[in-house]
This record gives sequence, structure tokens and C-alpha cells, in this order.
Amino acid sequence: MRTPLTRTPTRTADERPGGTRGDARPKAGGIAALSRPVRLTPADVVMLAVAGVRSRRLRSVLSALGISLGIATMIVVTGIPASGHKALMRELSALGTNMLQVVPLPDQNPPVRLPEKSVDMADRIGPVTVASAVANTNTVIRRSDRADADDYLGITVLAAKHNLLKAVHGDLRHGRFLGPASDRLPTVVLGSTAASRLGVPRLGAGLGTPMVTVNGTWFTVVGILDPVPLAPELDRAALVGWETARDRLRFDGHPTVIYVNAREEALEDVRAVLPATVNPALPQAVRVSRPSDVLAAKRASENNASALFLGLAAVALLVGGVGVANTMFISVLERRREIGLRRALGASRGQIRNQFLVEAVALSAFGGAAGSLLGVLVVVGYALSQGWPPAVPPGAVLGGCGGAVLVGIAAGVYPSITASRMTPSEALSTL
Repeated sequence: MRTPLTRTPTRTADERPGGTRGDARPKAGGIAALSRPVRLTPADVVMLAVAGVRSRRLRSVLSALGISLGIATMIVVTGIPASGHKALMRELSALGTNMLQVVPLPDQNPPVRLPEKSVDMADRIGPVTVASAVANTNTVIRRSDRADADDYLGITVLAAKHNLLKAVHGDLRHGRFLGPASDRLPTVVLGSTAASRLGVPRLGAGLGTPMVTVNGTWFTVVGILDPVPLAPELDRAALVGWETARDRLRFDGHPTVIYVNAREEALEDVRAVLPATVNPALPQAVRVSRPSDVLAAKRASENNASALFLGLAAVALLVGGVGVANTMFISVLERRREIGLRRALGASRGQIRNQFLVEAVALSAFGGAAGSLLGVLVVVGYALSQGWPPAVPPGAVLGGCGGAVLVGIAAGVYPSITASRMTPSEALSTL
């Protein structure tokens, strides 16, 4: 007897395990969903990296110390020479590397005179920082009105602008210099040699108020200059105010010597345009001093020093980079078992690589920052002890920190990739 044919009931989509109507894919809570790795946010990666650094504090400190010493060495070998070089440049600048003198050509017939407004015209040149002048008043100065008329002291009476000391890098030994408040008063400032010849070695309380005669008129000595190396003619001069010379000494207002300070990088350009600027009618009758030989020496020193500092920085960064690379490579080798075990427990390769790279960046950045601070403190302390102006090249600090991070990353990429490719069985077999 044959068994009657029966139709096996077909399950609907709602009755399929883990299925939905019209969709054969498993539900979100299915087994496939549980096999997907958990995604780590950037904050999670950073927290894992920091935890990895803190879990091995001694090793992390020693690793960062190696990085710090390399970066500190780079900053020290660049900062200390830079501080010494800056002190040298300051001393060379005090020798007048940026100063030019403008005078009319001598022995001209008729004599050439600079225009009254020539100082103001020179001051309008863009790179010029200071323009000042003196003028010979062709008068005689004596100790008193009873001095012998034939007693020649070799002192020149010059009318001077208020900013003369700034232009010639001069200093006062005693008293004060000429200014707007005394511009029309009979006051005089003596050069160092002139003061000695007139018997006025110093000024001060209890010494009285020394006076001299200029062209028969009494003048009060209000200041005495230190020697002026850049303008030695001022040592043997008596300086009176510009307007005072006009009112009392019949001065015509034409300057004899113009002192010009300009930015060093534009000094040659300023020298080229000065004759036509100060005397447009007769530029060929004006002589401008050439830049000091000290300027050429200063520029050569700057170029040589720049090359020297660059070489020192490269060597120090190379030494520090080798130390960083060695430290990070050993660190990765020591943690291969840990990385492999995490891989076996479900961590993805990308998570392993990211965690390690962030840890390397954090460790390198900490070492670079500590080394930069240490190097800056050493440079500043040494420079101050030598009386130098501290000079820490910003490029050394930024290059040190950035170099430490980059070298640390470069040193950690290959070992981290190798460790992340280990299979779970290989990782567990090394435990």
C-alpha cells in the first residue's frame, strides 16, 4: 500500500531563524554581528597608549631620558655658540658697522657747502635709522676772558644736533648732553681731550659750575664726553647747540659732517643714493665714506657661524635620532608577546598598529619636550654666566621635538607591523 504523497510545509520568511521578511541577512544581534571587531575611537587609542607608557614607568623614563639627552645636546651645541656669536655681533655693531659719514669734497674753488636741509633729506631715506650732523663755527674757545690770545689749544667749536651721540654711538662721562630745553642757552659739552686741555676734568656736586668763553661769550659746561672711537674728531671739540650757534656765534646753518646710520643689509644702497640726496645740485662734490671693514668681517662671521651651527645641529640630531630609533625598536621587540596576545584575543591589526604608533609619539614627544627644556636652561645659564645675551635658535627647539617624534614613528612602524601580523597560535606559543 503506497503512502500518499504529502507536501512539506514551506517556512515563511518570518519563521526562518534569524531572518526577516524579504531579507535573508541575519539580524543585527546575530552571530555575525558578534564577530565584528569593536571600533576604537581616537580617544580610546590615546588612553591605551598612555596606559602602556604608564604600566612600564621605569622603562618609559629611561627611554624618554635617552631621547631627552639627544635633543638637549642638539640645543646646547647650537645655543651656546649662537649666544657667543650674538655677543660678538653686538660688539662689532658698536664699532660702527652701520655708520656712514658725508662730507663735501675739500679744496674746491669755490668751496662746496652742504645745504641747510641736507640732514633732513638724508633722514627721509627709507633704510636710514639716524641722521645727525656737526658744523664748524670757526670760533675760538678759551679757559676765560683773561687767557692769552696766543694760547692755541687745538679745540674746534662745533654746532651739534641733539641726536649726535646716538649717531656716533657716543656716551657721556659727566653731566648731560645738549637738548631742546637748552637749545638757545649758552651751554657747551666738551670732548674728552678738550675737557682735559681746558682744565675741566669732571663735573659734579661741590665742584662748582665751570665756564669757558667762546668767541668772547661765556658758556656753561654742562657735559663731558667719553672718548668716541667712531668719531675721534669729537674728542678735541666743544659742542654747542645748533640754534645757540645761530644766535650767538653767527653760524649760517650749513652742516660740515653728516653722520648717517642705516640698516646693515641696505648700507651699500644708502651709500649710493646719499650724494644726490643731500646735495642734488652737486652730487659729484660730495664724498661718502665706504662701509667699515668690520662690516665685511661681521658678515663673513655670520655666514661661517650659520654653516657651523647647521653642521653641529645635523650631527647632534643624527646622534639623538639613532638613540631614539634604538630605544623604540627594543621597546617593540619587548612587547611583541603582548601585542600578539591582544591580536589573538580579537584586536585587529589596525588597532595594534595605531596603539603602538600613538604610544611611540607620546613617548617621543615627552622626551623631546623634556630635552628641549633642559637644553634651553643649560644655554641660558651658561650664557648669563659669561655675560652673553642668551640666544636659543627656535629651529633647534622645533626641529628637536619634531625630529624626535618623526624618528620615533619611523623606528616603530616596521616592528609594529611585524608584530601585528603574528597569528594567535604564534603569539600564544611565545608565552
